[in-house]
Amino acid sequence: MKKIIPIIFIAISASLWGIIAIFVRKLTEAGFTPMEIVTIRVVTAVILLGLIGVIKYPVQMKIKFPDIGLFIGTGICSIVLFNWCYFSAINQMNLSLAVILLYTAPAFVTILSYLFLKENLDSTKILSVLATIVGCVLVAGVNLNAAAVIRPIGILTGLGAGFGYALYTIFGKFALKKYPTFTVTLYTFIIASLALLPLTHLWDKWSLLMSGDILLYGIGLGLFPTVIAYLLYTKGLEKVEGSKAAIIATVEPIVATILSVFLFEEGFGVIQAIGSMVILFSVLLINRSKKSKGKIYNKKASI
Repeated sequence: MKKIIPIIFIAISASLWGIIAIFVRKLTEAGFTPMEIVTIRVVTAVILLGLIGVIKYPVQMKIKFPDIGLFIGTGICSIVLFNWCYFSAINQMNLSLAVILLYTAPAFVTILSYLFLKENLDSTKILSVLATIVGCVLVAGVNLNAAAVIRPIGILTGLGAGFGYALYTIFGKFALKKYPTFTVTLYTFIIASLALLPLTHLWDKWSLLMSGDILLYGIGLGLFPTVIAYLLYTKGLEKVEGSKAAIIATVEPIVATILSVFLFEEGFGVIQAIGSMVILFSVLLINRSKKSKGKIYNKKASI
């Protein structure tokens, strides 16, 4: 049971990321740019995490200054880059297409984990990554008409989201060697906020942000697909390999696609259903592999 809890945490976090378009599109309609929406997200997260820290984790709010580089990695190289690219992609193309490009992340994570975390790169991981990408393509239901209107800048922006997403797992793994989940999550968003606030001048739209539904959507963006999701993902990352965590997190496009059907009236058919099953297959494959290896190892140890 202890082994499956981190996997559940990662799956729940990915599901929460899958609903992010609700908040992004509402804030875009209100007049906020992608970078301003990223800033709303990280600043709200800092406020919420700061309150939690003061009340429950005061000891975990301290870090050593030399380690600030780890949080520049998670905060700027990952969160800022990933969010800006993803929100821009959502507004440049069909939501499902943006999700496909985002979910090149498992491939980036697998390669980077092999290079920097010294994780094994076996045939099961490669198969799972390929299945994940194929599943995402099928879930998105790409057609020639949709692909024809995509510009190269849209493709690059989407790939940038996937790469930025991958970097959180890599830098997060290094940070977790020194700090607990809460500390890593808190300082990730503190650094991201310090980088974004001077660039966006979000205070110029303070009155708009504080108005009616917009405030609720801003808080929702900071709470559900941010604070809760990143705490759960980072906690799961403590016990799960980076490459495997990235593959498990591909339940996000399934949630995003279901959301697009019911809220944004985008299509869903047999091909998308097959894609969803392929993604779930890749998640089961990567985790079944771990259990099977454990059994083999135990049998050898008992001989």
